[in-house]
Amino acid sequence: MLDQPRPACLVIADISGYTSYLAGVELDHAQDILADLTDAVVRALRPTFRLAKLEGDAAFAYVVTDVVDGSALQDTIEHCYIAFRRRLRDIGQASQCDCNACTYIPRLDLKFVVHHGLIARQRMAGREELVGRDVIVVHRLLKNNVQATLGFGAYALYTDECVRIMGLADPAGAGLIEHRETYEFVGEVSGWVRDLEAVWRDAEASSALVVGVAQAAWTTSFTFDGPPAIVWEWITSPARRLQWQIGVEAVNEDVTAGRRGVGTTNHCVHGRDAIVEEVLAWHPGEVLTTRFQMPMPGVSKLTRSELFEATSDGAKTLFTVRVQRPSSAKDRAKLEEMAPILRHAYGDGLAMLAPMIEADVAARSARAVPEPELRVSARRNLTPRA
Repeated sequence: MLDQPRPACLVIADISGYTSYLAGVELDHAQDILADLTDAVVRALRPTFRLAKLEGDAAFAYVVTDVVDGSALQDTIEHCYIAFRRRLRDIGQASQCDCNACTYIPRLDLKFVVHHGLIARQRMAGREELVGRDVIVVHRLLKNNVQATLGFGAYALYTDECVRIMGLADPAGAGLIEHRETYEFVGEVSGWVRDLEAVWRDAEASSALVVGVAQAAWTTSFTFDGPPAIVWEWITSPARRLQWQIGVEAVNEDVTAGRRGVGTTNHCVHGRDAIVEEVLAWHPGEVLTTRFQMPMPGVSKLTRSELFEATSDGAKTLFTVRVQRPSSAKDRAKLEEMAPILRHAYGDGLAMLAPMIEADVAARSARAVPEPELRVSARRNLTPRA
């Protein structure tokens, strides 16, 4: 029985190269590697997306919504790709096996197709399935000419309809490349492509832009009852910040290329004053580094890193703030004078934020539908073959 059609954002994350990879490798190790990589992909898509179905070497996920935050959606997709690449690297480094399945791991990659449209749920053979024209469209788009025409092996293809819902007025200015495909019974589908290999290179290059423990003059930590992805949203979203930050009346963004990230400037308005923040490093769910200017005479710009570390079960987040030690004695003295202000702003603000995050996590849990179980790797690929 079908339910009422609802608007949804649909994503398929497909491990590319897996079919040819299987042709010449040992099946037992290949199955463990696929299970491990699929687990990494699905976990990185949560909690934004729910898994609808595992389809061989692809994960089909969705979220029911008629509004999409373009910056957050791209962050989720790119964070998932980075998590995949890290896991690919970690599996290769951890394996002590020299069989073909383990040796050829670098041949694997990941691509995404992202679409927005109407879906309905239907019970089929005791399982819930998503149905509708837009479900067909997103699956058809997996067979495309992106690599042949653009040369990208790893990419995210966003359909025009998805880009429209994202509110991305100038996708070309945002670094996306226009692409078209034509399918029988569907017709022409237009979209925009992001090169994810370039995203990976940029992420690796900017990984050092973090205030380390030894560099910090001021540090505070707080544990939230929620995963890093949700805590990140509350810490970085201008609308969310207004709900918990002490004394903040507005957060005015000046974004780069149509989305939040490196180069974004925030003006946090406090009455007639404003704290100006410039984003230096942006790793969703992991690290945010900013250079900020306090509205006080004689205070130089300061650098701050905010770190999001998941607990072992992924259910909680240790949130840590580090303010870098200034180079001059004068600026160090000024920072020491500001310590009570920082303690008040973070201490009281984060204490106000904690129950908001708990309520958000509970609300998402109440709305969540059951997901298919993920395959579990037997980790046979980590030891040499007998």
